[in-house]
Amino acid sequence: MKLSQLFEGEKLKLTSIRETDIPHMLKWYEDADFLNLFTAEAAFPKQASEIKKWIESTNSNEYRFAVRLRDSDQIIGIIEIDGILWNHRTAWISMAIGDKQNWSKGFGTEMLTLALHYAFSELNLYRLQLTVFSYNERAVTLYEKLGFKKEGVYREFLERNGKRYDMYLYGLLKDEHNLESCI
Repeated sequence: MKLSQLFEGEKLKLTSIRETDIPHMLKWYEDADFLNLFTAEAAFPKQASEIKKWIESTNSNEYRFAVRLRDSDQIIGIIEIDGILWNHRTAWISMAIGDKQNWSKGFGTEMLTLALHYAFSELNLYRLQLTVFSYNERAVTLYEKLGFKKEGVYREFLERNGKRYDMYLYGLLKDEHNLESCI
């Protein structure tokens, strides 16, 4: 992937989340598979007003992006850098691709690479961390491919369909991140 600009990759671009994106996002929040990968909360559809409130609630410690296809401007996901502790240069990062038709197409690699470049180059952060459920093998593979290191395990953190699952903590330091290997 070649980063032509700060917010654009080969197939994707990062933009603000727009009010016109809400109908697309509502569909994501009606999909139990999406919700079970994205949140530990009980799967439950969101209302448009909840998503609108979330979009409008940003502050100086969080950066939210819509992830769009460059050629059509269609939203396919979201990525967020939040919980920033500026004095320590650390933050959390989370991401989601909404429609299943866009899963396993390499979009996750490109969107996370764009966000990592933004976090380390533009925001001058030093450490990013995230959590992921043990059953989300595609995400675990992606994070490890981009250099994240498993730093901890929240044992039997959640229960889905009568079975207990771990939640992993991953971290990535600026010095460990090799942008060139992802391009």
